[in-house]
Amino acid sequence: MQTQLLIDNESRPSSDNQNFIWTDPVSGAPVTTSAAGTVEDALDAVDSAERALASWSKVGPSQRRDILLKAADLLEARADEFTEVMVSEVAANEGWARFNVFLTTQCLRQAAALTSRINGETLPTDRPGVFSMTVRQPVGVVLSMAPWNAPGVLGMRSLAYPLACGNTVVFRASEASPRTHQILVEVLHDAGLPAGVLNFLTHDPADADAVVEAMIAHPAVRRVNFTGSTHVGRIIAEKCGRHLKKPLLELGGKAPFVVLDDADINGAVNAAIFGSFMFQGQICMSTERFVVDETVADEFVSKFAERASKLKHGVPALDPSVVVGPMFKEASGTRINELISDAVAKGATIVAGGRADGAMLPPTILDHVTPGMAIYDQETFGPVTTIVRVSGADEAVATANDTEYGLAAAVHGGDVKRAMDVALQIEAGHVHVNGATVQNDANAAFGGMKSSGYGKFDGEAVIDEFTELKWMTIESPDQQYPI
Repeated sequence: MQTQLLIDNESRPSSDNQNFIWTDPVSGAPVTTSAAGTVEDALDAVDSAERALASWSKVGPSQRRDILLKAADLLEARADEFTEVMVSEVAANEGWARFNVFLTTQCLRQAAALTSRINGETLPTDRPGVFSMTVRQPVGVVLSMAPWNAPGVLGMRSLAYPLACGNTVVFRASEASPRTHQILVEVLHDAGLPAGVLNFLTHDPADADAVVEAMIAHPAVRRVNFTGSTHVGRIIAEKCGRHLKKPLLELGGKAPFVVLDDADINGAVNAAIFGSFMFQGQICMSTERFVVDETVADEFVSKFAERASKLKHGVPALDPSVVVGPMFKEASGTRINELISDAVAKGATIVAGGRADGAMLPPTILDHVTPGMAIYDQETFGPVTTIVRVSGADEAVATANDTEYGLAAAVHGGDVKRAMDVALQIEAGHVHVNGATVQNDANAAFGGMKSSGYGKFDGEAVIDEFTELKWMTIESPDQQYPI
């Protein structure tokens, strides 16, 4: 597969005609060859978006809504192509890829609905004869950066919402899913986006710092949204801080799943399997810590391990029945093996799975994990999860909150009022009672706390992220002033 830059709705190579190649994590074979955009290309993309802003920001809500709805229809029509490309680029199984199609079209339709919800309000005032109000206006050019692990929905939410609010966008695609991300841009262009409103950029990973710095520093860029690791998110935030640009950051997680002593164990195991091993645990919301009351721990661990051991693992592109595929890269296996060895040396037991062979790791569960182990704190981002045994709801809450992250969480308990009380005490951007940690709904505000970032995607919360709220008054020219 081949991708080029898309600037002013036209396909073109990089300014120096260089490319970079994304390879399969297992075979090492080339998957996608992409234009290695330069700093010059990046600035051209921002300049193009700045030129387009003057007209796009004045386009009415109906026209923006029609384009977004048409893009959703076009993506559905290309669902088979999108699925094939995503499976090839990120080693996803077909189910995860098709779920991305559904979530992506849901995002587009939610964004379309928001175009007529960008409201100001009238304000009371003590000043006689003065009409006071607020209006919302587009912020300007938005720099959007999305990851490879859910390239459809995470890519589209970084585009559709700022576009719905009247902004123009430069989309810096992931080097690991460039063709998948390019399809998102193509359907928006084909739906009628004018030239320059959405520009598409890829670059060699080695050039990331210079390319991203140049775009953030450009005066026309007024918002930055990034989804990815906490490590890179800190770098993005620092760059934005130097240039006084507001970022929206959705970063890493170490999602806790609390199992109370009155939980429905079979239901909890169902949610546990999905939350831990969907897309081999490479989702920011993946369940990485099960905080289980000791009175039900043996039953939960036994049933969980039995289910995990039956999940088929391998290469989805070769066998569509595979549930757990290879990880992002071979280095992921090396890193996780070190975490497993450290935990076992300190008293943890492997109750399902084992160790990685390169990028391949069977669904793995470690029981009796304690705070002294590196895997207790570190995000694994792979098909491995941990069991931490606790005594009582208070200790469960304390353990669930014993992390720098705060993205997603779940609580399972038979007494829903009690489970809700526990959920309210957990420091996370979204918590699900008797559900899985992996959840997404375009109608609900999505974001994290603590080191999982700040700002919200989805729901009406995105209006705050991608518009400026301006106070305005209408006054009499002959009013009296104090001096």
